[in-house]
Amino acid sequence: MKPQERGPASAGLEALGLKVPVVLAPMAGGAGTPALAAAVSNAGGLGSLGAAYLSPDQITAAMAAVRGATNWPFAVNLFAPQPLPQVGPAAVDAACAELASFHAALRLPPPALPAQLQEDFGAQLAAVLSAPPAVFSFAFGRLAPDHLQALKAAGVLVIGTATGVKEARQLENDGVDAVVAQGAAAGGHRGGWAHDELAGTVALTQAVASAVSIPVIAAGGLMRREDVRAVLRAGASLAQCGTAFLLADEAGTSPAYRAALAQPGRTVLTRAFSGRPARGLHNALIAAVRHPLPYPLQNALTRPLRTAGAAAGQADVLSLWAGEGFAQASQGPAGRLLAALDPSAVQP
Repeated sequence: MKPQERGPASAGLEALGLKVPVVLAPMAGGAGTPALAAAVSNAGGLGSLGAAYLSPDQITAAMAAVRGATNWPFAVNLFAPQPLPQVGPAAVDAACAELASFHAALRLPPPALPAQLQEDFGAQLAAVLSAPPAVFSFAFGRLAPDHLQALKAAGVLVIGTATGVKEARQLENDGVDAVVAQGAAAGGHRGGWAHDELAGTVALTQAVASAVSIPVIAAGGLMRREDVRAVLRAGASLAQCGTAFLLADEAGTSPAYRAALAQPGRTVLTRAFSGRPARGLHNALIAAVRHPLPYPLQNALTRPLRTAGAAAGQADVLSLWAGEGFAQASQGPAGRLLAALDPSAVQP
């Protein structure tokens, strides 16, 4: 018998009825799709929908698409709201100048900040709460008490993201139900906000598990079942994996992105694409950008370039988010990739 999609948050992670202790990392921006989230949930893990860049209407449609493909629990992820930074015209001009040649090569208009810099978090959260998922996760900060209370009142399990022990303790004090401990090897954006320890995933998991009483979800460089076993032994309740699913059949990873993952390369932490530190494959745009604007300004500034680059198959201007273990990523159905992460499976 399948569990109810929503249940009391107090029941904890066990109420999700997961067969495999793996959470799909919420990969916003294209790689994560409703089909991928549903496939992971159907295979016994917890699928996640990275909805941070979606409008409220798009969130509603994406959640409906996940529900249309699975009856099992899934998570929706947003970025915690933050005040817009104030920057002067000189900083904007410098950031635009660094992108000008890339725009010209793709025959785009000169770079400029758009009128809308980011989606409204309140409206996004209202869309999530209009049909609450089993789990809501967030990154980049802390939730306001009223937002957290609204989620709890709807019976949603709430998961915050920490990059160090101090942040994990703050999230626990805020009242989240579980915390993601994001190690340095993780691909994509660093999810913390105050003190990023950039620690190894196992060491960070041990430290956070010893510091808080809520469940810990380990993230960062987990590509094989041995990695999942290691973090479970270190005190994690679940493992969160994203890079391991970038080549899944159901992933929205563009052809140029997939091709780049198949080539020898290295990952770096960069602010070039969004203004926040994120780990991805080194490319020409990362090498060229030295004066990025703070998030979300840089993210909005580079969006037209990334969109055009994906359409043209130009990986050198794409945010190729990937963890340090990207070379171990495999192609195939998400269910098969999840099975390869199952710590209870017998090694072939």
